[in-house]
Amino acid sequence: MNHFSKRFRKNCAKLPAAVQHKLSERLELFEQDPFHPALKNHALGGEYEGCRSINVTGNYRAIYYEQNGVYFFLRVGTHPELYG
Repeated sequence: MNHFSKRFRKNCAKLPAAVQHKLSERLELFEQDPFHPALKNHALGGEYEGCRSINVTGNYRAIYYEQNGVYFFLRVGTHPELYG
């Protein structure tokens, strides 16, 4: 089960239409297999210690964490927006 933070939803609304479409595809893939190679799922450190990131496009990422089998998506944006 996935939950989306208010900030994640706000980030989504600002994405270009093509990226929104790709995000939708990636989230469907995530539901089938969170560690599918196309997602490039990896652990994060620093400010996002305990979270993980998946690849949406070459430059866009979605950040989430898992708790008791529930995935909480926090942010989505470009690499510089999220980590800069």
